[in-house]
Amino acid sequence: MNFLEDLKSKILVADGAMGTMLYSHGVDRCFEELNLSKPEDVLAVHQAYIEAGANLIQTNTYGANDIKLSRYGLEDDIRQINKKAIEIAKKAAKESTYVFGTIGGIRTFKKSAHSIEEIKRNFREQLYLLLNEDVDGLLLETFYDLEEMKTVLSIARKETNKPIIANVSLHEAGVLQDGTSLTDGFSILEELGANVIGLNCRLGPHHMIQSLEEVPIPEKAFLSVFPNSSLPALNEGRLVYESDETYFKESALKFREQGVRLIGGCCGTTPNHIKAMAEAIANLAPVQTKQVKVAKKSAIEVQDQKVNSLPPLEEIVREKRSVIVELDPPKKLGMDKFLEGAQALHDAGIDALTLADNSLASPRISNLAAGILAKEKTGARTLIHITCRDRNLIGLQSHLMGLHSLGMSDVLAITGDPSKIGDFPGATSVYDVSSFDLISLIKQFNEGVSYSGKPLGQKTNFSVAAAFNPNVRHLDKAVLRLEKKIAHGADYFISQPLYSSQQIIDVYNETRNLQAPIYIGIMPLTSSRNAEFIHNEIPGIKLSDSIREKMATAGNDKEKARQEGLAIAKDLIDTAFDLFNGIYLITPFLQYDLTVELTNYIHEKEKQRAERKITHV
Repeated sequence: MNFLEDLKSKILVADGAMGTMLYSHGVDRCFEELNLSKPEDVLAVHQAYIEAGANLIQTNTYGANDIKLSRYGLEDDIRQINKKAIEIAKKAAKESTYVFGTIGGIRTFKKSAHSIEEIKRNFREQLYLLLNEDVDGLLLETFYDLEEMKTVLSIARKETNKPIIANVSLHEAGVLQDGTSLTDGFSILEELGANVIGLNCRLGPHHMIQSLEEVPIPEKAFLSVFPNSSLPALNEGRLVYESDETYFKESALKFREQGVRLIGGCCGTTPNHIKAMAEAIANLAPVQTKQVKVAKKSAIEVQDQKVNSLPPLEEIVREKRSVIVELDPPKKLGMDKFLEGAQALHDAGIDALTLADNSLASPRISNLAAGILAKEKTGARTLIHITCRDRNLIGLQSHLMGLHSLGMSDVLAITGDPSKIGDFPGATSVYDVSSFDLISLIKQFNEGVSYSGKPLGQKTNFSVAAAFNPNVRHLDKAVLRLEKKIAHGADYFISQPLYSSQQIIDVYNETRNLQAPIYIGIMPLTSSRNAEFIHNEIPGIKLSDSIREKMATAGNDKEKARQEGLAIAKDLIDTAFDLFNGIYLITPFLQYDLTVELTNYIHEKEKQRAERKITHV
């Protein structure tokens, strides 16, 4: 019995979903753990698929790795779970049944959650466990990230000569998540040594057939498909897949026409689906040639940002003094004071007005709406903050497309304060992606490609700022995060407010070799109460005793407190002035008169320095 020899002359049938079958029986926990606690249930599923006509079954090990099992506190049981899974599958197998060890992909849309090095360690452990138990081959499935698939396939090919099936998953028909065409992706996997290359999960038969129409029959590998039964519906809190087995019977014939040699099923499929496909292709020889449909290439329009906007802020701050000012949108309806402040700051000569995205997890007027109004009514350049907290991956992409359509190209990508600290602690924090992933996503939009890999029709021209928190115990670790954000595509940084001249000097010394410029954050204090709140309740920020004493001396005298707050901020500006080109002023409580005065102070200092240079010459 030789799997690859069989594929030369036959169309083989693989099994369907393991999780779907166990889920339908009321099991709603770690399916891989059932290898130990309910091996008879796993055995029954294998046997049902074999009786339905499956020539190949896969071990119940899709998520039997350290990363996934640790979610259930089962990381110490990796060896037992994998070993038992193979034992169960071999017990179910007949003499003509191939048993393949399954390894599932790790990365989803939150790509930065797991580094390639972590994935390598995780993969090797499970790989060696499966190979030690002498499976007939390996099935790598549900890999959305091509980088991850290439990494693990390369490792597996070096470690074994056994057959390897490499199945990728698509969000959109015909294109991988990073925009690589399926044809090119398959060619890469074929060159890396995969014996079978194919698709599984996410899409049903229709879109998989559509995807394969543009794929030629490989020269050195075979094609496989493991479609979902349909798109899932939510029924009383449970995911339900609905699909007629007759449809799968017809689809199996169409898969054959596309040159497929191995046909199985993924989410939602049952032994009935597998039986229907097995009956459809019984005694049919695989096709040797096919007519490949030429893929239509979408034209991507490139907009010239030099024509439609000012130079990017990262270019401005590299070349000269630059001041940007945060002015939060109001918490209540009514925009008059906000627009007054925007106008005053624009007139003072700031380079951009930055607008927070529901700062401190408290609802405010949409920063996009506020930004559009400020731009239209005052002429101010606006920099829109985007948090990962409030929008899922769908909403984030929609928001980015909206920003681009409105001509808003300056954005700050941040994680966002958790909702539990805000006005509605019961609200949900989304965090589909991290700030690293959001930066990468925005940069992918700049290439004209959506998250799913689908062409956007235009290349966006976003200039991406990232947040920098220097108020930490170990500044060197914070700088490592900056380097990581640069690697993901950050163009420049905006720091949280600093209240120590020495801290500003320390930040300069630690970041002077970074390839991206920094805007140093300075926020004037408004009262002793404000100072004590920042010192005691804002994580990471500590004010010096002298600053707290100065603000306390002002007592309830608002004007005196205002002057003290401005004096402290000006001292900090004096320190930052010769170290950083970029100053980021944060307006407290819509008191824009404070940041207007500080903006004027910075411009006056710059004017005086220029005059001194002329005099010196």
